[in-house]
Amino acid sequence: MEHVTNSPFTLAACAEMIFTDRPFIERVERIAARGLQVEMWDWTTKDLEALAGVGADIGSMTGYISGTLTDDQGIEAFLSSARKSVEAAKVIGCPRLNFHGTGLGEGGIPVEQVETVTGAMWARAALTIEKLAAIGQEADVVFSLENLNLPTDHPGDPFSHPGDTRALVAAVDSPHVRMNLDLYHAQLGDGRLIDTCRESLPWIGEIQIADAPGRCQPGTGEICYRNVARALDQMGYDGVVAMEAFASADSDDALDDFITTFSDLD
Repeated sequence: MEHVTNSPFTLAACAEMIFTDRPFIERVERIAARGLQVEMWDWTTKDLEALAGVGADIGSMTGYISGTLTDDQGIEAFLSSARKSVEAAKVIGCPRLNFHGTGLGEGGIPVEQVETVTGAMWARAALTIEKLAAIGQEADVVFSLENLNLPTDHPGDPFSHPGDTRALVAAVDSPHVRMNLDLYHAQLGDGRLIDTCRESLPWIGEIQIADAPGRCQPGTGEICYRNVARALDQMGYDGVVAMEAFASADSDDALDDFITTFSDLD
């Protein structure tokens, strides 16, 4: 499958959030037909054999089913489900597996909300992610730790800020654990998007985007993603940029806006 060639980045779109009136397989086909990588969330709800048969480039999926990074029972569940996720990723040829500071429940609410992250929790999280890196190395996949916003979508999520995810990824220092730097979440929680990208550059495995407020495609909110795209290009980033966003109206129009924003930057 040919990818978008007039962008310095590998462009992707999340099939969970666009073409939502269509069956999931058709969403994947329509995204792939635009020359984009496809991203998805919970693999346990998908027909993996059917997805493999589509021939789409599935770039990312959720890399765990349950668990946490910081307590014994949660760590065991997290690592066990990460191993199962690796096996699922092999079926569809998916190289990146996404995870968070804790499992997310209905509506994205953390299953175990945390008010204060202690030093002991930081230490346990780093040790857990070291074990995750070993799983990634054995399977030749990359686990990517995503920052989430606390004010709007994910209250109580531990290790939620980009600085938190960067600190954990840098501490583990493995090519099989990288940052999934989500700029929508970063905008709601911290701002400073271009500086955050520059500070995080050595550890970024992919970047996800949506405009804010509203979590729709570029041009629907307050973020000037054209300037972000130019800055990323200038700092030498040439990896994945994924639209994890709803369509404000028509999904094809939303993809047009996304592709245009991150292409032809001269």
